[in-house]
Amino acid sequence: MRSIQRHVLLWTLGALVLGTLLLAGVAYRVSLDEYNEALDANLRQVALSVARLPAGAARSTLPAATPGPASRDKGANGGPAAPDLEIVIQTWTPDGQPLYSSHPGAALPFLAHDGPSRVQVGTVDWDMYTAVRASVVVQVAQRAAAQQLEATESATRLLWPSLGVAAGVLLMMLLALRRGLRPLGDTAAIVAARSPQRLDPVPDTQVPRELRPLVWAINTLMQRLSAALATRAQFVADAAHALRTPVTALRLQLGLLETAPDDAARRSALAELRSGVDRSQHLLEQLLRLSRTEPGVAALRLAPVSLQAQARDAVARFTVRAEARGIDLGAQADEPLWVKADADQLAVLLDNLLDNALRHTPSGGVVDVKAVRRNGLCCLQVIDSGPGIPAEQRQRVFDRFYRGDAGQASGQADSGSGLGLAISKAIADAHGAQLTLGEPADAAGLAVCLAFDVSAETLA
Repeated sequence: MRSIQRHVLLWTLGALVLGTLLLAGVAYRVSLDEYNEALDANLRQVALSVARLPAGAARSTLPAATPGPASRDKGANGGPAAPDLEIVIQTWTPDGQPLYSSHPGAALPFLAHDGPSRVQVGTVDWDMYTAVRASVVVQVAQRAAAQQLEATESATRLLWPSLGVAAGVLLMMLLALRRGLRPLGDTAAIVAARSPQRLDPVPDTQVPRELRPLVWAINTLMQRLSAALATRAQFVADAAHALRTPVTALRLQLGLLETAPDDAARRSALAELRSGVDRSQHLLEQLLRLSRTEPGVAALRLAPVSLQAQARDAVARFTVRAEARGIDLGAQADEPLWVKADADQLAVLLDNLLDNALRHTPSGGVVDVKAVRRNGLCCLQVIDSGPGIPAEQRQRVFDRFYRGDAGQASGQADSGSGLGLAISKAIADAHGAQLTLGEPADAAGLAVCLAFDVSAETLA
């Protein structure tokens, strides 16, 4: 399992170690350059000082080479070599004849030009300064490894304190992370202690600023969960309430069938029982559709949908029923209109609207399904010549199980389950569309309009 604390500490440790190594490298490079400059200046000063001596005095004035550590060390050329920090002084005649060497074992080559230079004797590098005069050539040299050794020691002296500082910073970072992440653990404990019955928001007054987006997201999730649980509880209560009446009616009709005195009464009771079963089946189907439109139950499968095809297919599904009731059912969809929607859900919506329209339109009436463009919006309209819905009830009819006065006004014994418009409204809301009720422009009745937002319109 990934740990934020371990992740931050590893990256911090890596940054500290890398920074310490870079600091040591820079210190080594700077120290080496400074030692080289100091050495070059020192060699130049010694060489010029020796070169100023009177002719012939160099040999008598300079100390003779003596055996000791210098003679015991083996140079790169196989002979004795000077210790790392000693300076080798040699004098030559202008034509290259050796006059004097403070360390005879250091076989440095003769150079006849002024200035600093680096020479290699065997595998050893030497930094050398040459001073050329008319009567003498003076060469002063020191091993290059001497500067590198001093620079390494200087960088090493800086490295260990830097590593100590890095370790201290890492320890402080560990303590700061543990202290900083403590509110996260406290918040997690608060959330873990909640029960499904306690979905109130987590308090964020004492939460650090960095954790507030997380707490806000948790509170938002709790609100949605609370709303979903409340909706589910309401749906269960509504379903139980809706099923109580038809189940009671079925039981009574079954009792009438069992106690029928003759065949005619038995046939009448059987017909009533069959009608009750049909109504119960219709109610169960509506409840199932309603459950599928609950928020978060299922995602819409959006795709380009032709409103023309939807209108014509819906009319085709209800043609037989309309003919049986003597109602003129037709579709008007001349302009091609395409929207991004869920075709199956739109079919459910149209089925509910047509079911209501045919249920409340008297025999000889007219029901039209239109796919039109109105006020720049793509619209599906279901217009009937029934009694309509009073203006004061047009908002309430979208409530579950609300039937209003439409059934009584149309003379229909069965005014439906009171779920059709509620289901249609839920589907419209899920699509971001607007479902409105009104009156036809040229006649009495009800005009239901499903208007899609401009963003939903698309090309096939």
